[in-house]
Amino acid sequence: ALAPLARALDYGVTVVGPRTACASPERFPDVPLIAEWPDVALPPLNVDHYTAFVAVTHDPKIDDPALLHAFARDCFYIGALGSRKTHAKRAERLKAQGASDADIARIHAPIGLSIGAVSPSEIAVSIMAEITAELRLPKQTAKVQAA
Repeated sequence: ALAPLARALDYGVTVVGPRTACASPERFPDVPLIAEWPDVALPPLNVDHYTAFVAVTHDPKIDDPALLHAFARDCFYIGALGSRKTHAKRAERLKAQGASDADIARIHAPIGLSIGAVSPSEIAVSIMAEITAELRLPKQTAKVQAA
């Protein structure tokens, strides 16, 4: 549900994943697919600060190296699917692999705006709303007033 919505919003979309049963042309028509592990697939993609990066496989062997790549490339948005409990375990694994607290804090997890989304389509809307907000809304800065 996320890929077609992102394309409808004029985002370029590429699906990366070694599991061809999941990353198949039947599931993702008209979307570039790279059926490789993240360490092979991501470097040639030139992921950078203008990239919204979403990890949604639920598989640490795929998501963790991908997230480390997103940190290194300073993506403007980094999101990962999973509950708070799943994210806490993910944070421990990523720290053990050299990620900083600042890196971990950049992950939007649970992913998407909190709108009570249940279905894949609703979750996709919440993710794209969060990505769009991150892209379009100015960062809030705290102002200290002298007393």
